[in-house]
Amino acid sequence: MAVYLALTAFVILTAMLIKKTEFNTEYAGNLCVYRGMKRQDMVNIIAMFTIFMGLFLVAALRVNVGNDYAKHVEFMHLAYCDAYVPTEWGFNMVTRVIYSLCGSEQFILVFAFFAFFTVLFFMKAIWDQSEWFLISFVMFMFLGYYFQSLSTTRYYLALGIALFSIKYVIKKDWPKFVFFALVGCLFHKSMFMILVFYPLCRIKWKRWMYVVGAAFCVSCLFLQDLYLKIAIHFYSSYKDNADEYVSGISYVNIARCIVVLALALWVFRDKIRESGKYSFYFHCNLMALALYVFGSFLPIVSRIGYYLNITQILFVPAIIKNIKDEKKRKLLTVATVVGCILYFMIYMRGAANDGIRILPYRTILFHDMPPILSEKGY
Repeated sequence: MAVYLALTAFVILTAMLIKKTEFNTEYAGNLCVYRGMKRQDMVNIIAMFTIFMGLFLVAALRVNVGNDYAKHVEFMHLAYCDAYVPTEWGFNMVTRVIYSLCGSEQFILVFAFFAFFTVLFFMKAIWDQSEWFLISFVMFMFLGYYFQSLSTTRYYLALGIALFSIKYVIKKDWPKFVFFALVGCLFHKSMFMILVFYPLCRIKWKRWMYVVGAAFCVSCLFLQDLYLKIAIHFYSSYKDNADEYVSGISYVNIARCIVVLALALWVFRDKIRESGKYSFYFHCNLMALALYVFGSFLPIVSRIGYYLNITQILFVPAIIKNIKDEKKRKLLTVATVVGCILYFMIYMRGAANDGIRILPYRTILFHDMPPILSEKGY
C-alpha cells in the first residue's frame, strides 16, 4: 500500500502546480499574434508529464496485480495461439502484434500498452473538459478510478475513451463521438451502451420524456425476467453464469448520484436548463441513479453505470466553481475532498479482496509471474 499512498500524494502535490492559462496573444488590427509560451505553460507541461509518467510506470511495471491480470495473461497466450478467447478484437489484435514483434509472449508490454493509453485518455479528458483541474484530478485518484484500472484492464481503457469522447457529445460532433465509441468497443463491448445513453442525455428533455422514463423504471420491478433475457441476448457471454455478474444494489453509487443531483439543483437549476453541457452531466447522473436503483438485477450494471457517473469528476468541480458565496464554495470544496479521502480509505481497506486484488503491489523488477493455467495444465 505504501507505493499507492506515495504515488497518490506525489501526483496530487504535483497537480497543485497546474493552472490553466489563456493563450498569450495580442491583437494587431484583425490579426491575432501569438506572443510565446508563458512560464505557467511550461510548469503545466512539466507537471502533466511528471504525473503521467508516475501513473504510467506504476501501472506498466506491475505483475500479477489486479483482479484480471492472470486471466488476461492466459487470454493473451490463447489469442497468440489463435485459440478461442472471449475478449474483444482490439485486445486480441494488440496482443498478437506485440507478441509477434517481440518473438515471444511479452505480456508486460501488452499491459504497458493498456496502461499508457488508459492514463493518456483520462488525463487528456480531465485537462480538456474540467473547469477545475485539481479537484477533478483529486476525484479521479481518491474515487479509485486509477487504481481500478489496475484491476480491470480492458474496461478502464474503454471508460477513459468514453470520458474523452464526452467533449464531442457536448459539441454535438457526432462523427468523432461515434468514431471514439467504436474504438472503445474494440476493447470492451459494454461501450456500445454509450451510443445510446450519451445522445439521450444530450438532447433537451421534455416533460413527457421524464414520465416515460419513470414508467420504464417502474416496469423494471415487474418485468425483470424479460429485461434480463434481452440483456443476455445482446451479451451472450453471460448466458450461463449471469448470476455471477449481478452486482446487486450499490448504495454508495446511489448516494453519490443523489448528492450530486441535489447539489446541481441547489447551485444552478436555471443553468441546467440553459447549458447543454450541464444538462448532459445532470441527465447522466439521473440515468445512473435510475440504473442503480431499478436495474440492479442486470449483469455488471455497475460497469454500465460508470459510463454515466464518470461525469461526476467534471460536474462536481463545475458545481463548486459556480457557487458565488466564497465561504460556501470553500466549505463545499473541503467537504468534497474529505468525502473522497474517506471513500479512498474504505476502498483501500478492501483492495486485497477478490474482485479488486491490487494489493500487495508487485513489480516485474523484483517479482516473477506465477505459472498461468496453460502452463500448469488443465
